[in-house]
Amino acid sequence: MIGLKQLVDRTRFALLLLNILIAAGLLSYALAAEPLEVVVEGIEGEALKNAQAALALPPGMVREGVIDQALLNVFRRRIPEKIQTALEPFGYYEAQVSANMEKTEDDRDLLRVKVIPGEPVRVTSAHVRIIGPGEKNRDLTQLAASFPLKRDDVLNQVKYEKAKEELRIKAVNLGYLGANFVSHVIRISRAERKAEIELILETGSQYFFGEVIWEGTQLYPIPYLERFLDFKPGEPYSYSKIYQTQLNLINSDRFASVNIRADKNEAREDRVPVRIQAEPSAPKRLRPGVGYSTDYGARVSLRYQDLNALQRGHEFNADLSIAQRRQALSSYYTLPSRGHIDNRTNLKAALSREVLNPYDNVLLTLEGEEARSFGYGIVGSAYLQFRYEKYSESGQDGISELFIPGVRLYQRRVDDLIRPSRGFRYTLETRGSTQALGAESNFLQFLGNADMLISLGAGFSLLPRAQVGVTWQKDPLTDLPPSLRFYAGGDRSVRGYTYQSLGPKDSEGNVIGGKNLLVGSLELEYAITKNWSVAAFFDAGNAFNNFQDMTWPMGAGLGVRYFTPAGPVRLDVARQINVDNPGFQLHLSIGFAL
Repeated sequence: MIGLKQLVDRTRFALLLLNILIAAGLLSYALAAEPLEVVVEGIEGEALKNAQAALALPPGMVREGVIDQALLNVFRRRIPEKIQTALEPFGYYEAQVSANMEKTEDDRDLLRVKVIPGEPVRVTSAHVRIIGPGEKNRDLTQLAASFPLKRDDVLNQVKYEKAKEELRIKAVNLGYLGANFVSHVIRISRAERKAEIELILETGSQYFFGEVIWEGTQLYPIPYLERFLDFKPGEPYSYSKIYQTQLNLINSDRFASVNIRADKNEAREDRVPVRIQAEPSAPKRLRPGVGYSTDYGARVSLRYQDLNALQRGHEFNADLSIAQRRQALSSYYTLPSRGHIDNRTNLKAALSREVLNPYDNVLLTLEGEEARSFGYGIVGSAYLQFRYEKYSESGQDGISELFIPGVRLYQRRVDDLIRPSRGFRYTLETRGSTQALGAESNFLQFLGNADMLISLGAGFSLLPRAQVGVTWQKDPLTDLPPSLRFYAGGDRSVRGYTYQSLGPKDSEGNVIGGKNLLVGSLELEYAITKNWSVAAFFDAGNAFNNFQDMTWPMGAGLGVRYFTPAGPVRLDVARQINVDNPGFQLHLSIGFAL
């Protein structure tokens, strides 16, 4: 185990790199700064943001770093008016404003705007009502009752407009397509600083989803297509469900175009027919590819895909990948299940050969998996896997045959598939076997990995990452084949170390893997352009058999990212920390389809 002082020493280099990146970002911001800075004091929150937006410098006032004094004088005279207009939506109608010119420490001009907002207008009454056929709808009445502006609240018209629109959209998504406000009035008395709110929503008739009519989709059977619907006939009509249905069909990669028409004027007995016109794309595809990763070396690949096998919407994939240190042939067959689009049965087969420093092996896996959606992008599955592994390790040969049952849980949520700015992803898995299923010893394993992307603003993002592996087993670790042991080091592990070079060793110094794994990473990324960014990172972790003997190899470095539609190209230069002969390691990951 390492002490606190050693931990501080080992992280010093990583912190230095992070500081360099932050300084570079701040420098670029400083270089881009205008010679005139406007500072607003005396208000905060959304009111401050609105005032700052109102005081944005007009075009032409600063040219080539020189301020046009005539335009500046006009701008200063209009500041009180702009601030008062900016504060009125937040209930402040008596603001006092002063603006003065100053000089900053670096001799730039500073326009300091001081605001005394005064006493705000407050709500004396708020009458929010639902009338019409939906007046007793529980969802609408509860939303009306929770209207955010109450008696004695400061009149915030931004909050009012947002809540008002939420009420209308809720009504529309409940099938009240003609919902409209017959009264939406705010009576303001500036002299008395009082406001009365009257908001009355007339729902109109409620509409429901009717018959679904498919056009141009003859390639696929109707029961298969119905899995993409986000609604069922008879449910209240909802524009958001129509939009989600269109997204489901487009994201399925089976249709070149999708058009959904649902007109309430065609409704019969308040049932709106839904007409879905889709143009199928070619279901059979052959995609070659090339790539490179430091872990496995140069790679060529070939994928065959049939998205409509047996003309029943089944999916068949076959992948061939040939790299310097790994060759693999894999396939899977997916049978869609009724219900959610993520409900399916997967049949998988894979044959691979790896030539690595810790071991060489040939691995055959056969697997049957039943997957179900739990909503919010969460997919859980249970599987039974057969593994045949022939391996050579430290001059010793071995053969393993195992039946392994297990469960998986997966979720991924990002705001953009190509260049996300925020999101997360995690995978959890539990698997194990017993001597009754062919194992040499009973064992149980837990595996987990998670990534997050947190936007910090000003072009900065924080990317924490964690990997965990735990094995419960009484017998020696060597009773498990190498592919079921844990190793650390490499592009997606502890950078600065080569692939699978970290973990417990035998008496001759050969890495033989460990029962457990713990790896953490922290990366700070700065966006230079839309497609380019730079990063500084710090990784730490190892594979180990018990916590008492665990050490913490660390690596830190700088990287460059280039984002493509096929995924990012990553180039990292990492250095080992606090070792006798530290070295630099290049980590490169490239992948794209031709």
